[in-house]
Amino acid sequence: MTEAPAPPQDGRLARLGKIFRTTAFKLSLAYLVLFALLASLGLGYVAWNARRVLDDQIVSTIDAEINGLSEQYTAGGLRRLIAVVERRAQEPGASLYLVTTPAGEHVVGNVSRVPSGILSRPGQYEGVYGRGKESDRAEHRAIMRVYTLAGGFRLLVGRDTEERDRLRAAIGNTFGSSLALVVLLGVVGGWFVASRVLKRVDDMTETTRTIMAGNLDGRLRMAGTGDELDRLAQNLNLMLERIGELMRGMKEVSDNIAHDLKTPLTRLRNRADEALRTAETPDELRAALEGVIEDSDGLIRVFNALLTIARLEAGSAPESFRRFDAGEVAREVAELYEPLAEEKGLSLSVSIEPGLILDGNRELVGQAVANLIDNAIKYGGPSKVPEGGEVAVSARRGEGSIRIRVADRGLGIPAAERGRVLDRFVRLDAARSRPGFGLGLSLVNAVARLHGGRFDLGDNGPGLAAELSLPETAENKPIS
Repeated sequence: MTEAPAPPQDGRLARLGKIFRTTAFKLSLAYLVLFALLASLGLGYVAWNARRVLDDQIVSTIDAEINGLSEQYTAGGLRRLIAVVERRAQEPGASLYLVTTPAGEHVVGNVSRVPSGILSRPGQYEGVYGRGKESDRAEHRAIMRVYTLAGGFRLLVGRDTEERDRLRAAIGNTFGSSLALVVLLGVVGGWFVASRVLKRVDDMTETTRTIMAGNLDGRLRMAGTGDELDRLAQNLNLMLERIGELMRGMKEVSDNIAHDLKTPLTRLRNRADEALRTAETPDELRAALEGVIEDSDGLIRVFNALLTIARLEAGSAPESFRRFDAGEVAREVAELYEPLAEEKGLSLSVSIEPGLILDGNRELVGQAVANLIDNAIKYGGPSKVPEGGEVAVSARRGEGSIRIRVADRGLGIPAAERGRVLDRFVRLDAARSRPGFGLGLSLVNAVARLHGGRFDLGDNGPGLAAELSLPETAENKPIS
């Protein structure tokens, strides 16, 4: 019985829930909260500072008016003060004025009601007051100052805070609407960013599922923006390329082992079988066993070379890197092969620059150089050119690398085949009559890749020029 498909609404809710759980949405929400908090603090500071400035202006205006009115009272007495207050109280936007007797009786002014008790205590106050007639019970707020004149008369001067309160209300309304707009835009923006990121992550997840299902040719799509997801996809694609190469190499190795090792294993079995059937004396059996051991040793060397190449390609040797003189290694290996070169009728020349220091595995580099010289001696013999054979070994600096070059005067390798011979078990037709399994150049190439260098095959006109380039060590550190 098949399950009924989920309703579209449930699918949309599930996707919306996924968006809300994404890191991008959570980061957007965190930035939104942080921005709103900073905006609140900034706007609050602006509102507080604006109120302080307005209060200072009001107080300054009140002080100036009190000083002027007190001078008028000193110069003309109460009558003059009353005339000045009445005139000022009639002006548009007038301040608040109140003159009372020492007993608190109203003399003149445009204020009908003030908080009880403030007229008896000189000083500055903020509170409610009433205007006009006693029947007008509307209350307003003001900043007021009470001043005692000569003779005990009280003078109250104040300014209404309605403008200040309107400004504060306007700032509050602006802050509220702005905050609501910011929250709305932040949520929408977070949803938009998270949905785009989620789509790309879902695409990556779908691709990885196809890869895990066995399709190693699948690759992660890149948006072309160069962002962190593009960089991640690029690195993962490179990793997949490398895994694909290793898988293809493993398949080729398996196929090559099955094909190329079948002959020596068959020969090994036939030799043992023949010894059992035909050997009649201990000497004949001994000779047969020695042949079997020799063939077995050859097979063991093949498997050891395969294991070495596999370890190198897996990058498992950098922990054994030490600082050493590559020129010294090349010279020592060349000296070991001088007797073999003389036996083959070849001249072996060596040219080494001093101080060729690099970080790497000394034994592996030595084995790579030995493979190159051994190949040059095998395939660059005097029968190949009329004037006799020559093998030239050199080591020098060049463009930040140490270049170890082995050149011979043999038939060389055609340009079209130079890439193919770096694969395992590949042997050209001209080399099939010679002993070997086609692993020497593969090992050299693996050593070069392990050290971050390169291995190139070129034309020596005539002959083959094989060059191993390894990164030079620039720092002055002790040689191990």
